[in-house]
Amino acid sequence: MAVKLFEQAKNKLSTLKNDPGNEAKLKIYALFKQATQGPCNTPKPGMLDFVNKVKWDAWKSLGSISQDEARQQYCDLIGSLVTAEGGTTLAAKPAGSGTTYETLLVTTEDDITTIKLNRPAKKNAITTEMYNDIIAALEQAAKDDSVITVITGAGDFYCSGNDLSNFTKIPEGGVDEMAKQGGDLLRKYVKAYIDFPKPLVAVVNGPAVGISVTVLGLFDLVYATDRATFHTPFSQLGQSAEGCSSYTFPKIMGSAKASEMLLFNKKLTAAQACGLGLVTEVFPDSSFQSEVWSRLKAYAKLPPNSLALSKQLIRSMEKDRLHAVNNAEVERLMERWTSDECFNAVMSFFQAKAKL
Repeated sequence: MAVKLFEQAKNKLSTLKNDPGNEAKLKIYALFKQATQGPCNTPKPGMLDFVNKVKWDAWKSLGSISQDEARQQYCDLIGSLVTAEGGTTLAAKPAGSGTTYETLLVTTEDDITTIKLNRPAKKNAITTEMYNDIIAALEQAAKDDSVITVITGAGDFYCSGNDLSNFTKIPEGGVDEMAKQGGDLLRKYVKAYIDFPKPLVAVVNGPAVGISVTVLGLFDLVYATDRATFHTPFSQLGQSAEGCSSYTFPKIMGSAKASEMLLFNKKLTAAQACGLGLVTEVFPDSSFQSEVWSRLKAYAKLPPNSLALSKQLIRSMEKDRLHAVNNAEVERLMERWTSDECFNAVMSFFQAKAKL
């Protein structure tokens, strides 16, 4: 199936109307070489052979990533370029009744529904539209025939958290109305994870920030590449924790380590996150995709009702507690979003970014 998608991607490339730019073209070239020939093994071109030297450098920079992973990244990149031009994305089989999403690639294959965050150019930062898409995709995956549901990211990042442009779109009702709308959406978003009835797996393919980290306590398995990092910089932005992490993190890793992350913005490596119990297992980046997916395909062959009912039994012990925590966190965040402290912290972030 991966080879078939790769062939589809090659055909899609020729349909692009706009020049994707030199950087994207080099990435496409490098991923194609890696996918078809493996790691770069040709001699380095001479200094004056500018074009071939740049192409060689791009291929060499991919290191030892597997041909499967290169095929996957190639499909992701072409898919995002096609989507940007308003075309149709590549999919093994669209989930459900062929629902397509602007910000996600949702596919079902080998009894696994995969929800892939698909804004690689923006490090998969979550917009308001994307929150709604993920809620809808989870609702669809809960009802489809798949056994396991996976969330992962396209490109180099898993997810960089909230797209902070969400905070700059002030509705007519002002900041209070923005906080109310944001709170209602966040409550619904986290509720979708709490209530999800099947095994839910995070395949963390790169750095994870903010809400993409805090909801990990609601997943059943979290697999990470050794390149992943986990960062919750809430106090830095004048905000507070969400995703039920004020309850799940102390429960998983103890209050001292949870406070270091949630209060003091400590960024964890994949190995540290695994040592604290937030991550199930860490894999070398070069073999991450192949190892994780072969394991998930085996898990998806387990009796589906047994898996779902066992997961629901485990979750039922604290479902009410999680909903109460979600409500309390949302109330606190709505207060934070309307505070001068939060406004000033977010503005400082944008100003610092503008200077870069």
